[in-house]
Amino acid sequence: MCAVTFLLLISSARVAGAAEKPNIVLLFIDDWAWNGTPVPMNDGMENSRMPVVQMPNVERLAREGMKFTNAYASPQCSPSRVCVQTGQSSPRNGFTVFMNDRGQDYYDEKGYPGFPVIPCISDMTIDADAVTIPEALKPLGYVSAHIGKWHMRGDPGDEGYVLHDGDTSNKPGNTLPAAANQRLPDDLTDPKLMFSVTGKALGFMTEQAQAGQPFYLQISHYAMHEGWECLPATREKYARHPLVQAYYEKIGKTAETVKRKEDPAIWLGMGDDLDGRIGAVLQRISELGIEDNTYVVLVSDNGYRHKELQLTEGLTQPHHAAKWWVWQGGIRVPMIVRGPGIKAGSVFTGNVVNYDFLPTFVDWAGGDPTALKSIDGVSLAPYMAGESPSDAFLKRNLYFHYPHYRTTMPHSAVVSGTRKLLHFYERPEISMLFDLTDDMGEVHNIAPAHPEEHRRLYDDMMAYFDKVGARIPKRNPNDDAAVYRNSKEYEERVEWGPFTGSRPLEDDEK
Repeated sequence: MCAVTFLLLISSARVAGAAEKPNIVLLFIDDWAWNGTPVPMNDGMENSRMPVVQMPNVERLAREGMKFTNAYASPQCSPSRVCVQTGQSSPRNGFTVFMNDRGQDYYDEKGYPGFPVIPCISDMTIDADAVTIPEALKPLGYVSAHIGKWHMRGDPGDEGYVLHDGDTSNKPGNTLPAAANQRLPDDLTDPKLMFSVTGKALGFMTEQAQAGQPFYLQISHYAMHEGWECLPATREKYARHPLVQAYYEKIGKTAETVKRKEDPAIWLGMGDDLDGRIGAVLQRISELGIEDNTYVVLVSDNGYRHKELQLTEGLTQPHHAAKWWVWQGGIRVPMIVRGPGIKAGSVFTGNVVNYDFLPTFVDWAGGDPTALKSIDGVSLAPYMAGESPSDAFLKRNLYFHYPHYRTTMPHSAVVSGTRKLLHFYERPEISMLFDLTDDMGEVHNIAPAHPEEHRRLYDDMMAYFDKVGARIPKRNPNDDAAVYRNSKEYEERVEWGPFTGSRPLEDDEK
């Protein structure tokens, strides 16, 4: 695009920027832990951030917008994406994992013979009768685009997106072959497709701004997912960092001999490059003159456990477990929102969840979020505008459901205010309750001291599951303890499974 043409676009867009309806940009990041950014998600808590990675644009968003200290998502990427699109919890929408259903209707009778319980299958696509973000926003005058990772099967166009990349999974974002594990190629120019995804997004924003058309744009990045990639120059920047050099020495490697999969400089570089692409979006919003009329939402799809935190001596993991689990390590995520009416540098401490986005976006667009049917989320727009949350909002129940095996075991959770209940279907006799106020690591099981509270939350959860038709695992009549003990990931399942009393801290938690 020539400079004259771009200036004309900016000129017309500045007029469009005065339009009544705001634009909405969702920056959806893959596999990014609550403490994966350089912004402390809990002020004064050093291990609530990642100190080595440089992400000035993420820090800028936090300065100019609102930080959410207690944001929740799903324990895996695909269910999270469905929750965002539909405003429904995973128990309600039935899309609880991205796995093959093996042609079965309810239970996975074939996948885990001999295991203690028979897990459930998952829905394979978004339900046809679910109202998605673009379908909800179109009657309000919006045009919507989804660029990057979809990973929900089906055609994004069928959900109302006019511009999209199709039924994409993790594969397009892994631009390097798995065998190329030794080091990054010198000619890598589009790691994790960050640059091409962003370029397509910038074109969509420019086109809509020129037309004076309010838009919803979801940029679903493939970073920070496994299959680390970054620009070679960015990797070199972090490979020279003293803490990274010390790590190489600790494992008996050098910057030249360390394998790509174990090189923290690539993960850090990936975050750095991602921040640059976030910056490009913010810059184009400013150039188009729509900054005062555009909401920018930055959030992760699920929790994670970044070992790169350990580069800084003395920092320990703040959360238990990781992706695939409904412990805090799998479901707590970073979230920042900037936009009209949001006070710069503000902080919201109430619990929010990924299925709140749909009603929030409808509210911003001038619609009535309470008119949305069969959803679980609520609009966060009033709280971002400064309204104090009610006690009912602060203590509402948030439900998380993973009735599957993988590295995990089937389990569910409900978060209510500062209390959290977990239920493991293998060991239903072990009651589990935690006070997240001073135990975000979920170390001390307080259920025996609070039996009535545990019973109330458990009954609430099971009543809700029954109401929405959630699939529930059942005992396996052919349970074989020897088969289970010899299964892959058995030790991790036991280590991260249910417990009584207080659990021992792991090495990276001490």
